[in-house]
Amino acid sequence: MRFRPFALGIYFLLLTVVAVAQQPATQTPAPDSPEALKQQIERMQRRLNDWPNLERYKEANAKVPPLEKNEARVVFLGDSITDGWKLAEYFFGKPYINRGISGQTTPQMLIRMRPDVIAHKPKAVVILAGTNDIAGNTGPMTIEMITDNYASIAELAKANGIKVIFASVLPIHDYGKNKISEKRSPENILKLNDWLKAYCKANGHTYLDYFSKMVDEKGMLKSDLANDGLHPNAEGYKIMAPLAEAAIQQTLKKR
Repeated sequence: MRFRPFALGIYFLLLTVVAVAQQPATQTPAPDSPEALKQQIERMQRRLNDWPNLERYKEANAKVPPLEKNEARVVFLGDSITDGWKLAEYFFGKPYINRGISGQTTPQMLIRMRPDVIAHKPKAVVILAGTNDIAGNTGPMTIEMITDNYASIAELAKANGIKVIFASVLPIHDYGKNKISEKRSPENILKLNDWLKAYCKANGHTYLDYFSKMVDEKGMLKSDLANDGLHPNAEGYKIMAPLAEAAIQQTLKKR
């Protein structure tokens, strides 16, 4: 059989397309593969170079405008629960700044206080932290180590004329495929919340109680408020938003 030049070209082009289509798609490397190890080392290197992740909001911080007269600016400082909270949707028109970073612990937030909170001269700061400390995200931590960091964050805020709102650590649940309580003990969550409540009362700060409004009869996070047992979904944030707003307004009235 003879092929004309044009037909022959089309024939080889089709062969090339078929060959490319049959090549396997890019896949996530196996956990014990050299590529996975390389990616892990790169992540560790980035963390070592910027452990508190100051780079995350460096550009955004530079764009924050000067505080306007009578502006009730508030900064939300926290971990992934804050990071994933679309404040503009839940607090429309409010001068609230989100400075949450997924996975963070209280020692990292303590380092971030000056560039991510104090520099913006807010009237108040809402602090939601502690669940990742319990989980040991940046190494093992005792309850005392966590509460020491809470106190240091509050003292820095107070020294700079910023009113303090400490949010309770949220409950977790084990109703999904992951057993969240293995790393985040409900007992330790209660210990942190008891400390926060007492500390706020003793020092004139505001205790923002998310916990009691989101916990079920078993002491777990209500299943419909978080799909993964840890991070609030839209329904969870709907409960949190009015509680946060009430705490902010209460705090701003304090002298």
